[in-house]
Amino acid sequence: MKCILLFLSLVCSLSVSAQYCSEVWSPDNGDGTYTNPVINADYSDPDVVAVGDDYYLTASSFNCMPGLPILHSKDLVNWEIIGHALRSQFPDSEPTGFFNAPQHGKGVWAPSIRYHNGEFFIYWGDPDRGIFMVKTKDPAGEWEKPVMVVEGLGYIDTTPLWDEDGRCYLVNGWANSRIGFNGVLTVRELSADGTRAIGEPCIVFDGDATGNVTTEGPKFYKRDGWYWILCPAGGVAGGWQLAMRSKSPYGPYEWKRVLERGKTTMNGPHQGGWIHTKYGEDWFIHFQDKGPYGRVCHLQPVDWSSGWPVMGNAGEPYWKFRKPKSDSKTIVNPVETDEFDSSKLGMQWQWQNDYKESYGQATSMGFFRLFTYALPELGDVSNLWYVPNMLLQKTPADEFTATTKLSFCSRNSDQYVGLVCMSAEYSSVGLQRTEDGYELQIRHNPNAMRTHLTDEVLTVDTLKPTQKGTPRKGRPAEMHIKDVYLRMSIKDSKVNYAYSIDGKKWKKAGGEYAMGKGRWIGSKIGFFAVDPNKTGRKGFIDIDWFRISR
Repeated sequence: MKCILLFLSLVCSLSVSAQYCSEVWSPDNGDGTYTNPVINADYSDPDVVAVGDDYYLTASSFNCMPGLPILHSKDLVNWEIIGHALRSQFPDSEPTGFFNAPQHGKGVWAPSIRYHNGEFFIYWGDPDRGIFMVKTKDPAGEWEKPVMVVEGLGYIDTTPLWDEDGRCYLVNGWANSRIGFNGVLTVRELSADGTRAIGEPCIVFDGDATGNVTTEGPKFYKRDGWYWILCPAGGVAGGWQLAMRSKSPYGPYEWKRVLERGKTTMNGPHQGGWIHTKYGEDWFIHFQDKGPYGRVCHLQPVDWSSGWPVMGNAGEPYWKFRKPKSDSKTIVNPVETDEFDSSKLGMQWQWQNDYKESYGQATSMGFFRLFTYALPELGDVSNLWYVPNMLLQKTPADEFTATTKLSFCSRNSDQYVGLVCMSAEYSSVGLQRTEDGYELQIRHNPNAMRTHLTDEVLTVDTLKPTQKGTPRKGRPAEMHIKDVYLRMSIKDSKVNYAYSIDGKKWKKAGGEYAMGKGRWIGSKIGFFAVDPNKTGRKGFIDIDWFRISR
C-alpha cells in the first residue's frame, strides 16, 4: 500500500518530472484561473524575485530551522519547496549557543530576496543582533555563510536596492520591543557589494505622522526613474498596502494606499513583494493573517496605468483571478505527505531551533528515527514549548487529516511520544510508557507560552508492548510497541484525535481542542518524543509514514 501511494503521488502532475500534488489545497483551478491563497500555509512576510521565467520566494522563519525556505514557481500560482538558505542561526551555535534551545519569535524576520550580477541575495533583520545577508548562484543548492551587514538592536524588514550607478541602498523598519520606537522607515547606503553599511540611517517616512500607524515591512524598487517603497501599515490583521515614490532614495516620498480590504472579506492584505514578469505583467504577492493557520500567501495583479501600482480590483483584493501568463502547465504544491523513504529529511520539516544529530536522523530502512529528549529545566512544569527536538511542519489547509504509522522503543519509565498540533495552546495524541505497557494519552496545554503550565493528561486506553527485553543492572527493560496508528483531523480551527492498532478500525480519543498560535506563527503539526526523567538512555520512535488527506 505504501508503494502504491508513493507511485500515485509521483504521477499526479501534468509535468514530465515528478511533482507533488496536494489533496487538501491547490490554488490552480485548471481552467486558466486561480483561487487565493496561492500558498495556503504559513509563509509569513513573503518576498519574490523573477529571473527569466523562474520565480523564487522566501519568507520569515524566525527560530525554526532550517530557515529561509526557498520556493520555486513557473507561474506564481504553483509553488514547490526547493531548499533552505539557512542551516543554522548565525553566528554558528557553539555547544551552549543561544539557538540550541527554542527562542520563539526570534531569529529571522521578514527577509527580502534579490538577484544581482548573477547571484541571489537574501537580507533579513534579526531584532536582537542586526542585519544579515546570505548569497548563492544556485538558489536550490548551498548558500554561503551569512554576513553581518549591520550590528545592533531593533533592525527588521530589510531590503537592498542596487541603483544603475552601482551604488547600493538599504531600507528597513524597526522593532519597538527592542529599541523603543517603530512606524518609521529608514534608508542608508551599503557598500557596492552589499556586505556592510557605509552610511548612517536616515528616516524617510513617518507612519504615525501620516495616519499610517505600524508602518513596516518595506520593499525597495526603482521604476521609470522613481524610487519606490511598497509596505503595509495599520497592523497585521486589519491593515493596508502603501506605495511611496521619490526621485531620491532618501526622499521626500509621496504616498498612496494601493490595496486594502474594502468591501471584501479578506482581512489585512499585509506585506509582500512586487514582481515584473518577462511577459510584461505586474503582480504582487502578499500575506493574509489567518490566526492559528498562520500567514498565507495571496497573489494580486498590479496596474501601473495611473503612475501608481494599484493592486487587485481597483485597490481591493481578488479571491479569484486569471493566472499570470506562462508557458508552464505544471500543477505542483508544497510537499506535505512524507513516506520517509529518503536518506534525507523532507524539506517541509523544521525543528524549533538549530538541529543536532541527537534529535533524530533519517534512515535507509524506510522510516525516520526521532529520539526522546530531556524536558527543559522548568521546575515542576512538564510541557513541550521549550523542547528542542520537535519535528514539525506547517498546516497545509483550513481542513485536513494527518495520519501516521509509527513504532515506539522505550528505554526508561515515563518516556512519551506522539503526534502534536503545536502552538502556545497545543494538544497531542500519543503513548507514555508505564511499568507494564503503555498508556494512550491525550495531552492538552491551554497556554504553554504565557504561564508555562503543565500538560493536562487524559488516558483513553492502555496498550500491551509487542516486545519486552530483560532489565539490565540499574536499568529498566527495553520495551517496544510496533505499528501504532495516530490521527489528527483539523477543521474550523479545531482538532480531533483518533488512534488505531491495525490502521482500519479507528477509535476517537479525547474531545475537541482549539488550535492556537505561536510567537508570530500559526500552529504546526508533527512529532514529539520526550523523556521527563533525563536518564541519558534515549528511547525513540520510528516514523514509517506521515500522510495528509481530506
